[in-house]
Amino acid sequence: MTLPFEDRRHAGRVLAEKLAHYRGRPNLLVLALPRGGVAVGFEVARALGAPLDIFVVRKLGLPGHEEYAMGAIASGGVRVMTPLSGLTVSPEAVAEVVAREQAELVRREQLYRGQRPAISLGGRTVIVVDDGLATGASMRAAVLAIRQQHPAHLVVAVPVGAQDTCQALRDEADEVVCAASPEPFRAVGLWYEKFPQTSDDEVRTLLEEARREHALSAQSRPAKGERNKEERAP
Repeated sequence: MTLPFEDRRHAGRVLAEKLAHYRGRPNLLVLALPRGGVAVGFEVARALGAPLDIFVVRKLGLPGHEEYAMGAIASGGVRVMTPLSGLTVSPEAVAEVVAREQAELVRREQLYRGQRPAISLGGRTVIVVDDGLATGASMRAAVLAIRQQHPAHLVVAVPVGAQDTCQALRDEADEVVCAASPEPFRAVGLWYEKFPQTSDDEVRTLLEEARREHALSAQSRPAKGERNKEERAP
């Protein structure tokens, strides 16, 4: 495989090839972490014939250096903190960041999902997708929150990730698929030719297109009873 990826959609198609063994599995669901993970997840869900939904996680940026993650929060009150070597952040500063990101988490869930309820995860094979793994704080928060809903099998899947982060997540998920783990890693965006910010409108458009495609695909498949008749026919 040649890096960098052209863009997130290209990365999603590459990742889908690594997940091809899940195609056709019953109760399969692809969960994308917005915003950047949605374009990747769209291509994975399309290739696997699975429904696509979002799972909102918010990075907790270090005050004054927001590009560095000191942790992440997810639905269900899950909070994951990342040890910061040689740095101390006051509890008040952490609380301020958490409150701000919690409000944004709620806003995004309402914006992306509208009145549609979240898809139940219990007993499903769930593939959680993002556009890459650096510290892994956001993905770990997602995994811990999803575990609370008792999926049958939980897979973390990314096009590119730091080797140590991908390895560490194997203690949390049933399977971790990192299509590429280049070293030195440095940053997710370095492994994409085009890595623009994904807008809220793009997320909503992709989710709507994924729902429409999956519904059409489901309508075109024969019902289970009809399939059995076809298989028994001479």
